[in-house]
Amino acid sequence: MSSKLNRNYSNHSIATVSPNFADALLSSSTDSKPPLVSIVMPVYNRDRYLEVAISSVLNQTYRDFELLIWDDGSTDRSLDIANHYAQQDARVHVIAAAHQGAAHALKGAYAAAQGTYIGQVDSDDALDFRALELTIAVLNSHPEVGMVYTDHWTINAGGQVQGLGHRCQIPYSPDRLLIDFMTFHFRLLRRSVYEQIGGFREAFESVEDYDLCLRLSEVTEVWHLNQPLYYYRLHPTSVSSTRTIEQVLKSQLAINEALFRRGLSDRYQLRVEVQARFFIDQKPTNAGAVPATSQQLQQSDSIPHEESDRASYPSYSHAA
Repeated sequence: MSSKLNRNYSNHSIATVSPNFADALLSSSTDSKPPLVSIVMPVYNRDRYLEVAISSVLNQTYRDFELLIWDDGSTDRSLDIANHYAQQDARVHVIAAAHQGAAHALKGAYAAAQGTYIGQVDSDDALDFRALELTIAVLNSHPEVGMVYTDHWTINAGGQVQGLGHRCQIPYSPDRLLIDFMTFHFRLLRRSVYEQIGGFREAFESVEDYDLCLRLSEVTEVWHLNQPLYYYRLHPTSVSSTRTIEQVLKSQLAINEALFRRGLSDRYQLRVEVQARFFIDQKPTNAGAVPATSQQLQQSDSIPHEESDRASYPSYSHAA
């Protein structure tokens, strides 16, 4: 399922929340009622990027959420940074655990989350300031949809926008998901559907999110919100850079299991081709940059925008 939104971003108006309204929402989120949304953030030795990731969540226009940071035994300053934000904002909760890997961390964080809806922001990435507002609206108005996902910008280690993620160009279908992971970022899903399929599986470490999405696609409707509301950072120490072969092998296992579950394994078999690609990237200049918003991306592309009563958001710059 895909949204009907126009991909012409020059016509996209960016909504803002007035300070008084934002304060009212924040006040209402600190009472005993569980938040509607939980954002989980697994962390392992990401002190270089963590402040950007946390700030991007706390700057959301939608305020009724909790941010649950699961520290997976970091040996750098990551846990100190997370605890600092928890002391400043009651919506931030930190769990310090022994190092057991990303899949275990995600499974634990999802279990500890209180929200009806759950999303994930990786500790080296960033979230557009309207991501929750827009994805929540989809789930609220479409009860048949169990997961909504957005497009994403690719950024380099220094925070410079490299362009729209290539997966954003792939139309969604449960069958196409078997060979293309287009439900990449940002994803917001219903806790009930997550629990229905048994959550993350630790055997699929490094592709646990792909395995999860394959199983989700078999039990619920998926909605594509075709706006870039996430910043996916590519850098030398990212999982996609350091565990590529493992990801290929684990993806192969996840796909073969999906073929079996769907009753297709008697007619189809998976063929895998591994191809090397080489890139020359701009060196990072400012790893601590504050994440861009759609508003600033429009401005940098000389796209008309509203000048009314908005906060100033520093932005990533487009690569030359």
